[in-house]
Amino acid sequence: MNKLQEWGFSKDWWRNQRGEFWVIGQTVLSIGFILLPVVQVVTLSFAVRLGLTLGLGLIGLGLGIAGLSHLGNNLTPLPHPKEDSQLVTTGVYGWVRHPIYSSVIFLALAYGVWQMSLSHGLGAIALFIFFDRKAAQEEQWLSAKFKDYASYRQTVKKLIPFLY
Repeated sequence: MNKLQEWGFSKDWWRNQRGEFWVIGQTVLSIGFILLPVVQVVTLSFAVRLGLTLGLGLIGLGLGIAGLSHLGNNLTPLPHPKEDSQLVTTGVYGWVRHPIYSSVIFLALAYGVWQMSLSHGLGAIALFIFFDRKAAQEEQWLSAKFKDYASYRQTVKKLIPFLY
């Protein structure tokens, strides 16, 4: 229970004041993605599939590991920033504002490509839409907490480095 409180969860989590429902939704969506059946509609050569999978997977792993390490004590699964948090804009956060969300999306795409699965491709799109909305909520709270967030938001992309 102590770790949950450290991350910002409270006894009245059910009020969703810090975005607890986003964490529940993310958990359900992630489990749903894992349980999706593989529906193959297209085939690519093994070499192309391997190259795309490795590329997307390495980008995803890199973003996730760097995002986690740069956040340090600011890390929370909740979209609401911790009370004692500081704005992180360096390292991977200089390339993309939400690298951990990006990581999940890239890893889901990598798996979909590896399996050549339409259902997992659609699942990756669902994850992208979900994380785009979760990030929008998070950015409202970050903008209220940090006066520099508006300028940071204008210079760094949201979910896909250098693109979106």
